[in-house]
This record gives sequence, structure tokens and C-alpha cells, in this order.
Amino acid sequence: MNKDISVNTNKAITLLSNEHFIKQQTKDAALASFEKYGESKIEKSAAKSFVLSIFAGMFIAIAFVFYITVTTGAGDLPWGLTRLMGGLVFSLGLILVVVCGGELFTSTVLSTVGWVQGLYSTKQLLMCWIRVYLGNLVGATILVSLVMMAKMHLLDGGSWGINVLQVAQHKLHHTWSQAFVLGLLCNLLVCLGIWMTMSSKDMLTKSLLLILPVAMFISSGFEHSVANMFMVPLGIIINSTSSAEFLISHGFASGHFADLTWSNFINHNLIPVTLGNIVGGGVVVGLGYWLAAKETLQTTHIKTIEKTIKGLPMKNSLNTLTVNDVQDTNPVVVLQTQTIYEALSML
Repeated sequence: MNKDISVNTNKAITLLSNEHFIKQQTKDAALASFEKYGESKIEKSAAKSFVLSIFAGMFIAIAFVFYITVTTGAGDLPWGLTRLMGGLVFSLGLILVVVCGGELFTSTVLSTVGWVQGLYSTKQLLMCWIRVYLGNLVGATILVSLVMMAKMHLLDGGSWGINVLQVAQHKLHHTWSQAFVLGLLCNLLVCLGIWMTMSSKDMLTKSLLLILPVAMFISSGFEHSVANMFMVPLGIIINSTSSAEFLISHGFASGHFADLTWSNFINHNLIPVTLGNIVGGGVVVGLGYWLAAKETLQTTHIKTIEKTIKGLPMKNSLNTLTVNDVQDTNPVVVLQTQTIYEALSML
């Protein structure tokens, strides 16, 4: 066989065998970041993950406290402007989660990126989600207790509590499918915000990137499962502990907020919104960007190989060669006394 053909054939074979290396070099940066993002959540100890999840639940609840305070008594302002104000201040919640390192369920669903690539099992993924979800629930419940103990619902002559009741009851008036879609749209924006933060290591930049996506989903009335873990239970408790006179003094009949029940909350809000959050963040954003990056990755990989092979000074006859023409029929014998490097060199 012509020596040039043999040498260049070996170069081509070596290049093709380095497929994994080339893929790693051309991998989408954001995709690689979310592989590590998911792995870090799965590998984190259960105790640490649960504690950080409690903090995240409290952070989102704190943001809703801010929202209620800012929007209470703002009825004279245009509807859209009031919602925008509430959305802007609510962004504090996700900023606290990112900057302070909380574990939030709605962003944790982005771990589907690593799962679909086989970096961890379905069981590990679901156990992580359940742990974070329950931790968020505990955190939100703690804030509900603290707000009630502080009697914040009596602020502004009780208008603060009435605002809570109105917001909470509105969340229970969605149909099941409507709540699901509103949950999907919400986490679409939350996870896009988180995705954008991967482009920077500066915490101030990350915080600024989160403001508009959060302001958009809050002002548009999209549904966030963890936020609802705080808001609706708070409304249920305020309604059950308030006297009829309290409601009447603010122009509402004693049974006006009768829809605020635990069964309505769980069946008509929490379940469909949670499922919508999973689809919006884990499927639409996580798997959607994974598919896009995968296609780009494969195209870049193939072009890299083709370009490199075309650049090799090969003979035209290389195109007609078969495996039989270039294979070495002499057996390779590796001795036990040889070093690993010597054996690999022979192979």
C-alpha cells in the first residue's frame, strides 16, 4: 500500500475516534452549565438541599409580602401600572434565591437537561424534585405563620388582609386547564431568567437579568406553585380567623370568600400549576434548548470532521479503499511486563 495513503488513513481514523473530544470542544456553553447545574442539585446532600429549599420557599413568600404591601391601596393607579409595580418588587424573591443560593422547585426542574443525557437516573431526578418541593412548602408555611403572628393582615386598617383575600380567591377561580397553562407560562419566564443568568458570573448582573422576566409573569397573572404555597394558605387562614364584621367593614359579605378552602386550593390550583411549571421549565425550556443545542452540536461536529479530513493530503484512491485493504492482519500481543503507555502505543 502507498505509504502516504496509509499515513493519511490513520490520521482520518484517529480524528474520527476522537468524537467525544470534539463534541466537548464544540458543546454549547449554556448547555454545559446546566449539565453541571443539574448534577450539583442531584449530588447535594439531602439535608443541605432541604434546608436551602426551605430558605427558597421563604424568599418567594417574602417577595409576595412585598407585592401585597406595594399594591395595597394602589387602586387609583391604572391597572397595568399597579401590576407592573407589584411584579418589579416581586423579583426580589428570585434574586434572593439566586444570590443567596436557595433551592427553588421551579428552577430545579431545569435539571431535565442532565437527566436526558443520562447523567443521573429518573429516580434521582424525582427524589430531588420532591425534596425541594417539600422544602419550599415548609418555607412558605413558616412565612404564613410569621405573617399571622405579626398581624400584618391588619395593616392599613385591614386593607392589607383584604388584598390578600382578593388575590388568593382569584387564583382559585381559574379552570384546571387555565391554571395549567398559566403555570406553564410562568415557569417559561422563570427558567428563561435563570438561563440568562448563566451568561454572567457577576451577581449584580444576574440580579438585573431576573427583574423583567419576573415582573412580566407577575404582572400578567401567571401562576407560580411556590408563591401560591404562601399566598393561598395565607388567604385561607385570614378568611377563617376574621370576623364577619371585619369583612363587612370593607364592603364584603361574610361569605364572600367562601371559595378559599384547602380542597379548592390543592385540586384547582396547586396540582395544575405545579404540573404546568414542570412542563414550562423542564420540558419547554430545558429539553427545548437541549434539542436545539444537540442539533447544533452534531452539525458543528460533522463539519469539523469533514473540514479536517478534506485538509489532509490524501490520494484519490483512498476513496476506493475497503477496510480489508488497510487493516493489519498481524495479531497484537501485549505483554504483562509492558507499561500502559507502551501497550496503548502498540494498539
